[in-house]
Amino acid sequence: MLLQPTASRPRQAVWSLGFRPFFLGGSLFALIALLLWAGVLAGALAPAPPGGMLAWHRHEMLYGFAAAIIAGFLLTAVQNWSGIPGLSGRALQGVFLLWLLGRVSWFMPLPGSLRVLVEGSFLPLVALSLARPVLQRRLRNNYPIVVLVLLIAACQWLTLAGWLHQDELWQRRGIFAGLWLVTAMMTVLGGRVIPFFTRRGLGHLDAAPARPWLDRACLLLSVAVPLAFATGLADTPQANLAVLFFALFALHATRLVLWHDRGLWRVPLLWSLHLAYAWLALACLGMALWHSGVALSPSLVTHALTVGAMTGLILAMMARVSLGHTGRPLQVPTSIAWAFALMQLATLARVILPLFTSLGVSVSALCWSLALLLFLRHYLPILLRPRADGMPG
Repeated sequence: MLLQPTASRPRQAVWSLGFRPFFLGGSLFALIALLLWAGVLAGALAPAPPGGMLAWHRHEMLYGFAAAIIAGFLLTAVQNWSGIPGLSGRALQGVFLLWLLGRVSWFMPLPGSLRVLVEGSFLPLVALSLARPVLQRRLRNNYPIVVLVLLIAACQWLTLAGWLHQDELWQRRGIFAGLWLVTAMMTVLGGRVIPFFTRRGLGHLDAAPARPWLDRACLLLSVAVPLAFATGLADTPQANLAVLFFALFALHATRLVLWHDRGLWRVPLLWSLHLAYAWLALACLGMALWHSGVALSPSLVTHALTVGAMTGLILAMMARVSLGHTGRPLQVPTSIAWAFALMQLATLARVILPLFTSLGVSVSALCWSLALLLFLRHYLPILLRPRADGMPG
């Protein structure tokens, strides 16, 4: 355990490590943002952010919500990787304030260029905070993590440039390239933590067998996807992209089979991770079918990725990391198991129900919101209070 001098520890526990404010702020923002979006779709609300609500929804769920959770996780993990204390206290407050300003800037009377600057500064600052300890300790295995954060930041700038110049094509390319870069990040981090958490959670003391060829193949092909979106190659169905997505589906499915243990279905902290990763594989399969000419809605595939894989993995990781880094037992109450189940129902409702009824989106939003409410209800005090074991963090 990394120890900090007592004098350097923040007075308020929430500023002790990056996961605390960003897990709390990110999940609370996501809940508010989705309820606002649901109200717009239902015709009950009519906010008018610059560029319209669709541009706001696409940008904020990716570069607001997902980026916050990624930042919280990585700013915490880099301390374990490097042995160098992570951001805390006023430095962490400053980074979090910048993220928060980005969220409210959409509804403030700011010049467009200033809004772009505020929005686009957060991820580069996170990358800088990660790069310092990673480079100082020469942690070559983590260089790709820093590069991925910078690439996600570049895609956000492409999205913001499209918004500033009212170019819908730039916005779409920036959003989808950024989304699949986040998927690449999930591929890297999932490949590290899911087998590790699974074996530890089931009491297996031996490490999972290393398969570097599989990890490298997943990363290389995963990075090829956002490149295709950013350059416009993925705007229309392409046979070569069908091959790429079929290959990714096969690689992710292989990982799931190799990681599987029958005992994981008794542990909510484990089956939630595996199901989220399964949605990632299914999203790749859906994209492969679409690029093969199958009449499949890309929107449904996108939401299998964003709701099932991205938010499912976020919820499971927040639940596990928040316990481990606050010195609490790695066990969740029934309410959190229900939160995981509700996120699965939200995904099924968003991906399957729209084929039969217009209520699918509303049912999905309800299940999604309930899942986050259950998470916040249980984890709010955990994220605000000091560690249970009295250690820093």
